[in-house]
Amino acid sequence: MSRTVIPFGPQHPVLPEPLHLKLVVEDEIVQEALPQLGFVHRGLEKLCDIRDYHQMIQICERVCGICSKIHAMCYCQGIEEMMDVEVPPRAKYLRTIWSELHRIHSHLLWLGLFADAFGFESVFMQFWRIRERVMDINEATTGNRVIVSVNVVGGTRADLTPEQCNWILSELDTVESEVKQLQKTMLNDYTVCKRTKEVGVMTRDQAYELGAAGPTLRGSGVAQDMRQLGYEAFSDLDFEPVVETSGDSYARGRVRFRETLQSIDLVRQAISRMPDGETRTKVKGNPEGESTIRVEQPRGELLYYFKANGKKHLERLRIRTPTFANVPPLLAMLPGVELADVPVVVLSIDPCISCTER
Repeated sequence: MSRTVIPFGPQHPVLPEPLHLKLVVEDEIVQEALPQLGFVHRGLEKLCDIRDYHQMIQICERVCGICSKIHAMCYCQGIEEMMDVEVPPRAKYLRTIWSELHRIHSHLLWLGLFADAFGFESVFMQFWRIRERVMDINEATTGNRVIVSVNVVGGTRADLTPEQCNWILSELDTVESEVKQLQKTMLNDYTVCKRTKEVGVMTRDQAYELGAAGPTLRGSGVAQDMRQLGYEAFSDLDFEPVVETSGDSYARGRVRFRETLQSIDLVRQAISRMPDGETRTKVKGNPEGESTIRVEQPRGELLYYFKANGKKHLERLRIRTPTFANVPPLLAMLPGVELADVPVVVLSIDPCISCTER
């Protein structure tokens, strides 16, 4: 049979964001995939020309709606490094807690979409029902469900009371119990196993050489996680990267299940060890010099580069997101995959085009 080029996206029922692939298929088997991006470019980095370095915190939060907290934290870390600002220990723990809450609700959102990709509408709704508990925690402790705006240069603008900490722990007990029930339902299901095991395989060497990031990298057996750098309070917490070795779509899903439970444990550790004290250091002056910061988003490594000249506006801001890093690995996974399984393989890298194009 002759080769045929089939367009996938930019609008597809499985993908909430516009990613376009030209799939070269032969007998419904993918031979090659060519990506096309650029449908939602917003030019956010250029806004540092007209917004001062404090206002850019709110801009960076809007790079991604799902992990907004981690974008803002990464940005603040870069400014603090250039201005030699020491963040209070309690603020580091607070940033860690809200970061892990964002990782939990991001993974639960993805797990719901993962279930929906197989047509499991009820399971999809169950994941998003569980996610609502985390969104309620965000709203009750910060005033917003997704874009929480707690980061400021020098610390956080919000704090947690002992009553709020106890309520968070109680809610996370329920989240943990319900996620474990759905974990068995999804990972032991015949259809899920049939369509994900040994499908979209990427070897350990391929993942490393192609620069994969996050669960996509760890699903291929590479134990690399930016939280190992020990930023914020992670240096005080017991933590090991979650790793699976089969490198297929099933492994990447299993990593996210395990990381959801791991993040619940990290929040418990952070709450139990959080010291008393101030939550913010007063900052004077403007940043000067260069800085590069790396943190772990739900989808993988996030990198911010800064250049400042002592004025209130940054001279340069550059952002590298994990989905951008995971596009080349995706193109290596698709050849040999049946056309019907392409949506699940694409979804398995948890693409965020909003982050990638900014």
